[in-house]
Amino acid sequence: MELPVLSHRPAAAGDLDEVVRFPQDRDELFYCYPKASWPLTVGQLAAAMAERRGSTLALLDGRAAGFANFYQWQPREYCALGNMMVAPWARQHGVAQYLIEVMEKLARDQYKAQVMKVSCFNANAAGLLLYTRLGYRPQAIVERADPQGRRIALVQLEKALEPI
Repeated sequence: MELPVLSHRPAAAGDLDEVVRFPQDRDELFYCYPKASWPLTVGQLAAAMAERRGSTLALLDGRAAGFANFYQWQPREYCALGNMMVAPWARQHGVAQYLIEVMEKLARDQYKAQVMKVSCFNANAAGLLLYTRLGYRPQAIVERADPQGRRIALVQLEKALEPI
């Protein structure tokens, strides 16, 4: 059995038709892009890409499988991971871990960041478990509201990036 081949490249406008289909419901969209409205559209994601940096597409066997970018960046200090999403068909194949590692390298190489920050809602158990397994440690818990106005917790995590 051949192992799946993971690769990546900068995301392009032509990728967005595929990427907007990654979130499967309102909750998944909220986890990866809280300001977006359901369903995610190419226009919403294009606007996010224009405001953000480092939009990256992960490929699994050549197919679009994951997407992420930085919603905050402070050169020589930190980058904050945003819009982290994986295609439903590609889940449980290491895409999220691979993409996070790619983004950590990009933060180190391009922004000379010493820290990577991530935020994850308390209901996103898969995300919280993944980030902690990859060495991210909770720094703060901030109260937010979900789309229905209910109180939820946003867990802010950080990981020191090894120098190049």
